[in-house]
Amino acid sequence: MDFHAFLQPTDVIDSTEPSIVAAAAAIAGDARDDEAVARRCFEWVRDEVRHSVDAGLAVVTCTASDVLKHRVGFCYAKSHLLAALLRARGIPAALCYQRLAHDDASAGFFLHGLVAIHLAHHGWYRVDPRGDKPGIHSGFTPPIEVLPYKPRLSGEQDIPECFPDALACVVSTLRSFPTAAEVRANLPDYDGAAES
Repeated sequence: MDFHAFLQPTDVIDSTEPSIVAAAAAIAGDARDDEAVARRCFEWVRDEVRHSVDAGLAVVTCTASDVLKHRVGFCYAKSHLLAALLRARGIPAALCYQRLAHDDASAGFFLHGLVAIHLAHHGWYRVDPRGDKPGIHSGFTPPIEVLPYKPRLSGEQDIPECFPDALACVVSTLRSFPTAAEVRANLPDYDGAAES
């Protein structure tokens, strides 16, 4: 498989931006193998970058460097940062998504952002850097995924594709609404149509 696209910087996953490169090196520390580096990057983003809703902050971030600067973001934005940190350390990283229901009545759906990391001994491995809170736990135990959300209702799904860049609907949402409350009220959905 050609991993070139999953190692390249993009406008959103700005992995060559100096602050990202420096942060990735500091977080990786003395870790050398891809699994140890990936674990450190994942745990740092999960634990040190606050989720916008949990934190109750109005700021909306999108690019990895903005998430790093403000230390806050929605699941999508935190995923952009994790992917950028991994790419800065030469580890292929993709964005992936789940389609989840707003409630048990399946009254509307929204995308939830994840990261797929390509590990030498395990292949693609999905992690959720959203951030833990009571009832929500994510972890890093390859090859076993520890994801807080599992599609269970009609219409929910794990979207199987690994994307080299953020979906256009995600970027548009994060750039169209100036406050976190507005983003939360307008979370993007995905109809399966190809987009990038």
